[in-house]
Amino acid sequence: MTEPRVIRKYANRRLYDATASRHVTNDDIRRLIAGGERVKVIDDRSGEDLTRTVLLQIIAEQEQFGAPVLSEQRTVQEQIAKTMAGPLAPLAPLAELTRQNMDMWNRVQDSMLAAITPKSKRSAAAPESDGPAAAGAAPENAASTDKPDR
Repeated sequence: MTEPRVIRKYANRRLYDATASRHVTNDDIRRLIAGGERVKVIDDRSGEDLTRTVLLQIIAEQEQFGAPVLSEQRTVQEQIAKTMAGPLAPLAPLAELTRQNMDMWNRVQDSMLAAITPKSKRSAAAPESDGPAAAGAAPENAASTDKPDR
């Protein structure tokens, strides 16, 4: 992997590109990065790595004055969502299969719970539930209120 381009930050807040032997601006650094160049910003006196701080400053300036950087992510996510939600979406069959499996699992779970729950508790709980559990309940549940427990 290639070595990153070293940018020195001086006490007067100026940035100096040691590779190109010239002073640069945040916009110059942004263009370098957009062009695929790796950069490393270091403090001239202490040698401290300031790359993260400078990159955050570049992003903030871009968001405030130029073309949005962070909100572009939202646009990309919306485009992906449109692609995935379209009528010819590549994952639509998988999503439908997942939905069917979840429905089947809920029915199996409801029938298992109905089998282990005492009839007296099922008859008391049956009128309150109108969700998927009630739809998947065994037919004997509805009749259990008419017959005494044995």
